[in-house]
Amino acid sequence: MTISEHTESFFGRSVVDYASDQPVDAPPATTVYRLSLDYDAEQSMVELLQEFLSRVDTTQLQALVIGAWDEPHENDPSEVLDELARRAPDLPALEALFVGDITFEECEISWIVQAGYADLLSAFPRLKALRVRGSTSLEWPVVEHAHLRHLVIECGGLPREVSEAIGQSRLPALEHLELWIGTDEYGFDGDARHIADVVTRVRTPALRYLGLRDAEVADELAAWLAGEAWVASLDTLDLSLGTLGDTGAQALLASPHVRGVRRVDLSHHFIGEALQAQLRAAIPGVVLDDPQEDDDGYRYVAVGE
Repeated sequence: MTISEHTESFFGRSVVDYASDQPVDAPPATTVYRLSLDYDAEQSMVELLQEFLSRVDTTQLQALVIGAWDEPHENDPSEVLDELARRAPDLPALEALFVGDITFEECEISWIVQAGYADLLSAFPRLKALRVRGSTSLEWPVVEHAHLRHLVIECGGLPREVSEAIGQSRLPALEHLELWIGTDEYGFDGDARHIADVVTRVRTPALRYLGLRDAEVADELAAWLAGEAWVASLDTLDLSLGTLGDTGAQALLASPHVRGVRRVDLSHHFIGEALQAQLRAAIPGVVLDDPQEDDDGYRYVAVGE
């Protein structure tokens, strides 16, 4: 699997592409604009952002998606983030930001060069949702942010320094935590025990969605989660896209905490058919789409390079 299509929805709204030569309507509550550059664009992303902001009522803008910037495999989006931070007084309603809505044809996920988010988070203390794609050069600050509810980092390998900083952050409103763990080949330099410690520290009573996706250590994470009583309070436990096999599945099956979770997404898995049947019987909300063949012990995550 690769990321072959742009995001169709974000922050509960349909995503529409911004075009300089098309009329711009005030985004209603059901849509959000995506800014993206073609490979031969003459504008920079900062220039495109400035143009877009000059054409909308910035005081009403609640969400924004940043797509491909100029050569995202070489250049980071720091200038765009800096411009947003500079314009923060003009954007009092901005609650949701997605940076990196980039398909594999534009740039493979592990090649996307990211930036630091300290200044952006400081400039938008009322931001509720932040979604970031790519982890190369990604810098997450140890931050206290009272209003951030949704945090998503999508990558082929989550660096330890990023996950450690998340674990040290204080995010008391956090409801949705989604981390793509990935593989050591593409930047993951931790282990299941470290990820468990991060989640334990940053988890809040408000947490309803936990996604530890695309993980080469999915079995170990499942075994840990199976023994955690707080898992029963989740609406969704998402271990999809990873290498989950029979060992992790048996731990989930035996857990009284997992059985009551409304949705347990194990899509893209390496679980045997007999155990799949047992999971369906025991966990009504389990999702077992996209089964894979375990080729003599070789398993692979869905999204790597």
